[in-house]
This record gives sequence, C-alpha cells and structure tokens, in this order.
Amino acid sequence: MTNSTTVVEFTLLGLTDDHQLKILLFLVLLLILLLILMGNLAIVVITLVDHHLQTPMYFFLRCFALLEGCFTLIIIPNFLYSLMTGINAISFASCFLQSFFFFLFGTSVYFHLAVMSFDRYMAICNPLHYVTIMDSRVCLQLVLGCWLVSFLFVFPVTIMFSQLPFCGPNVIDHFYCDAAPLLQLSCMDTGFIEITVLITAVITLLGTLTVNVVSYGCIIATILQIPSSTGKKKAFSTCSAHLLVVVILYGSSIFRYIRPAQRGGQASDKVISFFYAVVTQLFNPYIYALRNKQVKQALKDAGGRAFSKRLRRS
Repeated sequence: MTNSTTVVEFTLLGLTDDHQLKILLFLVLLLILLLILMGNLAIVVITLVDHHLQTPMYFFLRCFALLEGCFTLIIIPNFLYSLMTGINAISFASCFLQSFFFFLFGTSVYFHLAVMSFDRYMAICNPLHYVTIMDSRVCLQLVLGCWLVSFLFVFPVTIMFSQLPFCGPNVIDHFYCDAAPLLQLSCMDTGFIEITVLITAVITLLGTLTVNVVSYGCIIATILQIPSSTGKKKAFSTCSAHLLVVVILYGSSIFRYIRPAQRGGQASDKVISFFYAVVTQLFNPYIYALRNKQVKQALKDAGGRAFSKRLRRS
C-alpha cells in the first residue's frame, strides 16, 4: 500500500501550556530520569558482581532492569528536550519509531513479568526440579522468547499505523506518540486498526496477567502449607516485590489500553499515561531493591566495600 500522507511532522502538545509548570515539570522529570537510570543500573551491576545473586531469579531481574531502563529512554529524554527548548515538533518517521519502541519495550515488560512469576512458581512449588529445569539455556530462551513474541505483536500493527493517511491537523494532544491520539488524526476509517490494537492489548495484558495470577495462586497455596512461620515469611519475602510491581503496572495499563480509542483530547488519558510511562518506572527498581532482602544486603555489602577502600586510600 502506498503511503498517501501529506503530514511530514507532528506537534506534541505535552502536559501543560503554563511556562512555570513546564519549568517545574522539567526539573521533576530530570530527577525522575536520573533516579530510574541509577536504580536500574544498580540492580544490573549488583546482580552481575555479587556471587550470591547468580540465580535464575536475579538473571530475570537483571534483564527486567535493562528493559525498564530502555523503556524510560524512549519517552522522557524527548519530553525533556521539548520542555527545555519549546520545540514540540516531531518528524513523521521519529513519531512512529518512538511509538514502535514504546510498545515493543512495553509489551516485553508484561511477558518478562509473566516469566518472572513462572520462575517463582517453579522455585517455590517445584524446588526439587527447579535447578534442572531452569538452567541458563532455558532462562536465555525464555527472555529471547519474550522479545520475539513482543516484536511479532507490535511490528505488524506499527506497519498498519505507518500506512495511514494523515491529511491534517497534525497536533497530537499528548506528550508522546501514543496509539489513540495518532488514530484520531488519520483521515480514513481506523475501525479495523482500533480492533486490532484492542485485541493485541487484551491478549498481551490479560494473557500475561493470567500467568501471574495462576502462578501466585499456586505459590500462596504452597506457602500456606509450610509449617514454620519463618519459612512462610522467607517465601513471601522473595515474591512480595514482584507481586507489588505486577499490581501497580497492570492496574494502570489495563484501564489505559483495554478499551477502544476515544475521540477528542482526554486529560485523564494523559495523566494515566504519565503514571504508566514515568511514575511506575520510578517505583519498580526501588521496590525490588528495598523489598528484596538479598538485593538490599548485596547493596549494603557493596557500599561497605567501597567505603572501606576509600578509608584505606585516605
């Protein structure tokens, strides 16, 4: 199909027109970006260097932290540049590249969470077979499978989006190139694409959520059968951080994406999108760092070693 678009760039309206609020938003977003990158980088480094964390659980956590860092870099830096320079224009190609990678990384997040839940299910409910089943080869295959399935879900839809005719106006009432605002700008019937996007979102979100719910249902049932309170507490501590991330992420994304696109600018959509694309990314690394005893202890040990080395040098 030949692309009949007459639009060469889009204009992103952002979150506010108020100059003072833009300055405040820039500073807040810059701080959030630094905290997200530092938190995820700390998880990646500590799970690589600490020999106590060389297990499938922390391999998946390391991959998840890398994914979260990449996801964050798709949206926030461009938004910061827009707030700093006042340039809200984004080229046609850049807009669809941003949309593609946003949904690629975002979709992969859900499949990673499902794999991490399955890993916890195997560790707690099938401990005798865990080591033999979840070896390094299987772990790598599961992660690569997450990326492959995500690509197969997102790429065809992105191609359909890029072939839509855009005859103007070219103003996107959002702070990034999200699916629903783009569909509103097309000058042809987008019903088929809206249904395709909805089906893809339902399969991704509810499919992976089912894996999480079933896995944690079995995990909770198994933990309740543990006779000692110490054993129960230890088992719950290994899962609580992941379970909290699942609740936060799915709570915001299901309401945002499992519904047909709505006409007209929706301020609530932008707020929900901001929470999903920015705020949850800030929570995730620190939830894992603060609620996981082994990660917290590894960070303390690393900090203690660094402090000791500095004292010896001085």
